[in-house]
Amino acid sequence: MAAPATEATSRPARPAGAAGSVAPSWSDVLSGVTLAAYAVPVALAYATLAGLAPEAGIYGYMLGGLAYAVLGSSRQLAIGPTSAISMLVGASIGPMAAGDPARAAQIAALTALLVAVLATIAWALRLSALTSFVSDTILLGFKAGAGISIAVTQLPSALGVAGGGDHLFTRVATLAHQAGDANPVVVAVTLSALALLLAGERLLPGRPVALAVVALSIVATAVLGLEARGVATVGQIPAGLPAIGLPGIRARDVDGVVMLAAACLLLAYVEGISAARTLGRAHGYDVDVRRELLALGGANLLAGLGHAYPVAGGLSQSAVNDKAGARSRASLVIASLTLGVALLFLTGLLRTLPKAVLAAIVLVAVKGLIDLPGIARLRRLSRLEFRVAITALVGVLLLGILKGVLLAVIGSILLLLHRAATPHVAFLGRIPGTARFSDRERNPDNEPVPGVLVFRVEAALLYFNVEHVLRAVLAEADAHPDARLAVCDLSTSPYVDLAGADMLTRLYDELAARGVALRLCETRATVRDVLRAQGLDVKAGPISRRTSVAAVIDAFGPSTATAGAS
Repeated sequence: MAAPATEATSRPARPAGAAGSVAPSWSDVLSGVTLAAYAVPVALAYATLAGLAPEAGIYGYMLGGLAYAVLGSSRQLAIGPTSAISMLVGASIGPMAAGDPARAAQIAALTALLVAVLATIAWALRLSALTSFVSDTILLGFKAGAGISIAVTQLPSALGVAGGGDHLFTRVATLAHQAGDANPVVVAVTLSALALLLAGERLLPGRPVALAVVALSIVATAVLGLEARGVATVGQIPAGLPAIGLPGIRARDVDGVVMLAAACLLLAYVEGISAARTLGRAHGYDVDVRRELLALGGANLLAGLGHAYPVAGGLSQSAVNDKAGARSRASLVIASLTLGVALLFLTGLLRTLPKAVLAAIVLVAVKGLIDLPGIARLRRLSRLEFRVAITALVGVLLLGILKGVLLAVIGSILLLLHRAATPHVAFLGRIPGTARFSDRERNPDNEPVPGVLVFRVEAALLYFNVEHVLRAVLAEADAHPDARLAVCDLSTSPYVDLAGADMLTRLYDELAARGVALRLCETRATVRDVLRAQGLDVKAGPISRRTSVAAVIDAFGPSTATAGAS
């Protein structure tokens, strides 16, 4: 599961607010300019991925960063469009807009405003802990599926073909059919950009290599006449700052936009908290996860009013900000001011930027979403969780990003319920030479006690798991017909509800019918209260906090207690 979210920082000596200074330093100025240089090409690429005008991505970086600088709790987190959210928006608003670019832009801005509303409601209701129910296992598969889907959408621009299709497999089939029509010049531009981006990522980490690639491609387009050779370019980007205002449509005018906003919020918050905590741990400060909801709401409010689309704190742009030397959120203010200058004076330079270069930027960016070593490690450690991750991956590929987000949430909850409903029931043996007991399955050299069955439920005993526990213990008792005593070690069961107490009563009766006595030990305070109220102390003997497994066995029969000990 994802790390549990807390409503406040856990170490008052290092409050999140102390990390929130926005007083600029020289390192913040340098990191802000570096972040802006990184953001320009990435924002253009992600806006294209979202099916929007290129400037919408820059607007999101500029306005979202300003709001987060005021409200956020992380020093280095950078706010802007992300690949997964861009893909989610692009795949969802296309059908909603029915091919109308102006309506698509309105829906995208409306989605950002709804994200702001939902985030503020979640902040007010203190719902930040709910993201803990989205497991890392599910996200691993979801991100890999999203990365593959995003990559496929960029291949037409990378090859210079029309592409087409509404779903992954139809897009792949269309690309396979059009592969023979690929433009060699476009392919050469794409491969050159990929080579430079990957080399820069390896040799110059944290530097705005993408901006240098963009500049080189613009020069190459002019010098080599690439447009005349069929290389599509971005075209004219409007100069000037974004106009602030409402999008002109309401949520009730667009079916499904609220669900889209909820999915964007979930993705944005989980990704942002993960990045913020990673950076906080690296720099020795805490992140206020509840305040991050409010900051995310503020960032999306400004993005929506500025005719952008939903934004989030992404790990890649935050890593750039961090490695460039950011010490406070003032770097975001500097980045926003730099982007404002670019919008006012430099947009004319981007007109001849090849779309193939933007496709290469996206392909390199989404490479990090597909964590093959993580999936392989999951396969080694837990086949169940590996299957869950693959299910999420396949679900995204088959159902699309939006339904894939919902599948990720449902899958996380089902995985949690499965784990809770089927707790491990450990059957214990004596550790040689001691009076202590541990799991025989994990420690085959442990010594069984003749005639005694010792078990421990490694979870609370609750209504939804008691049948599993009952079946497991009775099956073990049937496998050992010589047993005359069963000892239930409750040291790892912090809570027992009424159904759990009823199950122990049933277990006592079932074992008694087999000629086996049941005794309880290592019970906690509230557990003892419930079991005594159930009358189990009358049936199974005294229930005391001082009673150990060895003591129960000794009380039942001294010869049994000492068997196997030396």
